[in-house]
Amino acid sequence: MAWVWLLAAGLLEIVWAWGLKASEGFTRPWPIVVTVLGTIASFWCLALALREIPLGTGYAVWVGIGALGTALLGIMLYGEPAAWPRLLCIALIVAGVVGLKFVG
Repeated sequence: MAWVWLLAAGLLEIVWAWGLKASEGFTRPWPIVVTVLGTIASFWCLALALREIPLGTGYAVWVGIGALGTALLGIMLYGEPAAWPRLLCIALIVAGVVGLKFVG
């Protein structure tokens, strides 16, 4: 169950990162609400996951899920570059997260 909490925490990190961008510097109320609630929920899920998962592994996987999802969201929603070097780096993040799942 800890890995499910960790996955939820990572997905919620993507939500609050999107909210941060959509808030346009904390000038739009609903994205601010999404950011605050997403952050609280993400940390809550991370805390539950860290009851069983080692801190280093849990934190790295959480950040990896958030970084991967946020990078892909930026490409899909905001037209950020999808050049092969960037995609290669995203693939390396995925490899690291998968590797930590199997060793941690």
